[in-house]
Amino acid sequence: METVLNNPQLNEQQLDMIRLLKKPMPEKYFMQIKRLAVQLLGQQLDDTMDKWEKKNNITEADYEKLSKEHHRASPKKRQ
Repeated sequence: METVLNNPQLNEQQLDMIRLLKKPMPEKYFMQIKRLAVQLLGQQLDDTMDKWEKKNNITEADYEKLSKEHHRASPKKRQ
């Protein structure tokens, strides 16, 4: 465990999570933590996308237009 806590590639938040989860817990609680982490990462992704869409003036209409365009490559011809 000390090797992990001395790993320079881990940031302080990652180290805190390792310390918090050092002792085993019942599976149902661990699954709740995993679900919450995924939920938070999803929110972070939504926030990032919202900022990108705003910065680039992307609207719902843009997505609708893209969904109707043809993006598939034509089949390769055999020789």
